[in-house]
Amino acid sequence: MAVPRVMIVCGFGLGSSMVLKMTLDDVLKEEGLKADTFCSDSYVATGEDYDIAFISQEWEELLSKNPQPLVVIHNFLSKDEIKGKLDSLRKVIEEKG
Repeated sequence: MAVPRVMIVCGFGLGSSMVLKMTLDDVLKEEGLKADTFCSDSYVATGEDYDIAFISQEWEELLSKNPQPLVVIHNFLSKDEIKGKLDSLRKVIEEKG
């Protein structure tokens, strides 16, 4: 079973994207979902190889030209918000399966 690559984007690929990555990894574990999560900065994000991106609203326009689905997260610490937006990721996992 192929595991989807989930890109998390912030300005420099270190601060807020790392917070979201850790929260998303916790949710994935709780939900029993497998994914390869990684952080990227806004400068190289458009050229990254990924299946779906979890981003803040500020990066939506930058990545909207790419064909991969985007999941906009407003509160990077909210497991409830992430759980509420997992349908897109589940679809990607199903397609890769």
